[in-house]
Amino acid sequence: MPQADGDTAGTSLSKCLSEKKVPAKYSTDPQYADLAEPFNLRLPYKPVTIVLPTKNQHVKDAVLCAGKFQVKVQARSGGHSYASFSSGGKDGSMVINLEPLQTIKLDNRTGIATVGGGVRLGNLAQGIWDQGKRGLSHGTCTGVGIGGHFTHGGYGHTSRNWGLALDHIVAVDVVLADGSLKHASQTENSELYWALRGAADSFGIITTFYLQTNPAPASVTYFSLQWADTLYKTKDTFVNTFLHIQEFAKNASVVDNRISFGINLNGVDSYNLGGTFFGSVDEFNAKIKPEILRSVPQPPKIVTTSYDWIGYLTLMSDHDTIKVPLTGYDEHDNFFAKSLTVPEHTPEAGLTSNALGAFYDHIKVGTSASWFVIINLYGGPGSAINTKDTSFAAYNRHDSLWVLQNYGVTAASIPFINGINDVITKAQPQTEFGAYLNYVDPSYDATTAHKLYYGEALYAQLEPLKKKYDPNTVFWNPQAIGTN
Repeated sequence: MPQADGDTAGTSLSKCLSEKKVPAKYSTDPQYADLAEPFNLRLPYKPVTIVLPTKNQHVKDAVLCAGKFQVKVQARSGGHSYASFSSGGKDGSMVINLEPLQTIKLDNRTGIATVGGGVRLGNLAQGIWDQGKRGLSHGTCTGVGIGGHFTHGGYGHTSRNWGLALDHIVAVDVVLADGSLKHASQTENSELYWALRGAADSFGIITTFYLQTNPAPASVTYFSLQWADTLYKTKDTFVNTFLHIQEFAKNASVVDNRISFGINLNGVDSYNLGGTFFGSVDEFNAKIKPEILRSVPQPPKIVTTSYDWIGYLTLMSDHDTIKVPLTGYDEHDNFFAKSLTVPEHTPEAGLTSNALGAFYDHIKVGTSASWFVIINLYGGPGSAINTKDTSFAAYNRHDSLWVLQNYGVTAASIPFINGINDVITKAQPQTEFGAYLNYVDPSYDATTAHKLYYGEALYAQLEPLKKKYDPNTVFWNPQAIGTN
């Protein structure tokens, strides 16, 4: 079929959607501007239409109409794509906004929650707690949607204990490019189930997730060691402190799956190590804290506090409640971000002193724009994240020791943020670093993105599945599977 021009395709598409009674908004609609506004204001795109389905049939019909008129499709669950891929990644796409799909239903017999594709993390956490005192691994930003977060990994400070968010997906209902609705699990449409957990944006629109929840703990210990600017005084102090923390993180006599933490560098005036311990304050203070602090400068401030489950989630959210509005979510930023995954099972087993020294030199020079780096521990003894491999799901970062998120505010930070990755990888050339798809970087061409996010072997498994399930590339973004 020849490619129709934009106006003709848009008119034909709107007619097709109207005939099938699919709820949709266009640029002439008063609600369009708010619905189209991305989380990352640096990357605004203009969808040809925004579909607001209230049932699976709407999604099926919308996908068929888009395919008929060669309009590319992307799902929007919460809209937090760092690259605005949930807005299509270009002008003229169809965005299927899953916001109306807000089901949260917990089966207290199995612990499996049935969750609509438009549910945000805060409401998910509150819902499964209210219905059965259950919990899941996921991030701390309550407004993030379940879709991309769960299907591209999904890290939280419970992940070393429970696994990534992705690891909790036991089944999905998904609309494919041919308009069919499939149920996918380990025993039904298993190859599709494998592909969706890691690359769902390239294969379909997940309307319903089935998630294996965990009994929420009665209490957890939150800890924070706050060095302020102390560790930036000299390169030796900075490098040696991190090397000690890295050795601590790999010390099986102290560390098990009950502890998760990250290091947060907010400019060069803040260095905090904080996380969660599935144990008591007394045990943390007696066994773990002394080992973290052994041979490193004493932090000016140390916090160890016990919280109940919802209290802990609320603390981590930086809000007064984890619940967010079902409609009208309106938080945005203007930023550029990159990631770096550091493999665990290599001779280096982490970051070397050379890489850390190069990192220190780069951030000390700094930038006029605000920035932060978060270095989260994925691996180490007993980590539930690293018990999986690529045969479990189409996700290639289960073998990471650290995952870095490098985040700069406004376009002025782009050279500085790019430089963080550059100096570390050049100083440690023997390591095969990767990247984390939930911190998607729009500056990568498709080939580079595929290598960094999936690796060559995993991508080689995904590419023929893309041709099988979406031969006309209905589901597209600039880095989608099958894009060159």
